[in-house]
Amino acid sequence: MNFAYAKILYNNSEHYVVVDLTTNSFQKIQPNYFEENFIIDDNKIPITTDIKFLPPTIPTKIICLGLNYIDHAKELNMSIPEEPIIFLKPSSAVIGDKDNIIYPSCVNQLDYEGELAVVIKKTAKNVPKEKVKDYILGYTCFNDITARDLQKKDGQWTRAKSFDTFAPIGPWIVPDVDTKNLVIQTLLNDKIVQNSNTKNMIFDVETVVSFVSGIMTLYAGDVISLGTPPNVGPMKKGDKVVVRIQNIGDLTNFVV
Repeated sequence: MNFAYAKILYNNSEHYVVVDLTTNSFQKIQPNYFEENFIIDDNKIPITTDIKFLPPTIPTKIICLGLNYIDHAKELNMSIPEEPIIFLKPSSAVIGDKDNIIYPSCVNQLDYEGELAVVIKKTAKNVPKEKVKDYILGYTCFNDITARDLQKKDGQWTRAKSFDTFAPIGPWIVPDVDTKNLVIQTLLNDKIVQNSNTKNMIFDVETVVSFVSGIMTLYAGDVISLGTPPNVGPMKKGDKVVVRIQNIGDLTNFVV
């Protein structure tokens, strides 16, 4: 992992960039990293504290998985699903690294769910498993924020998962990550509250992307989030929550 794709706010304007994670610098991209033949500027610029990392993608849709970790299924005493269980989050819920998660006044329990997410590179429909990698731009951190009390009250997931700010994503997209064995953690106020490994996923990346593409057409920038490990739990106003994934990075947000 020595480079990543990101969208940043720099000198009061937005730029698509390649981040050199070794030297902590970036180079601008024209027009963006979803185009096949993008051009990388030669000029390397140091990353300083006044540079803001924006959401690295604004998807047409976010597809999430329910129950995709064996250890999470055991925790809930639930049987292993035969097929991926999917639901949607709206793109209007997307926020980036260091952005605020707004705790709605109508919610009594707001939970974190740290997840590994896939970002789609180009239009994908009915993709066989062995071709899936051709359609993936890379991987990022995702937090499937959930109003747990509303989820229980409604008996389904749409309202509980869809409030504005309920889809933190970022800080960047890392290509070429081996997703079969990554430590995935969530930290609440710097204390580890979720701690697992992607080797515990029930359905791997290729299976999930192929499955979803057989249902709906995926477009460049769409996000598929691959489910959360055990120990999801509540946050309160004033909390800091970090989703940390090995070889990808940290996604940090604040509850207000």
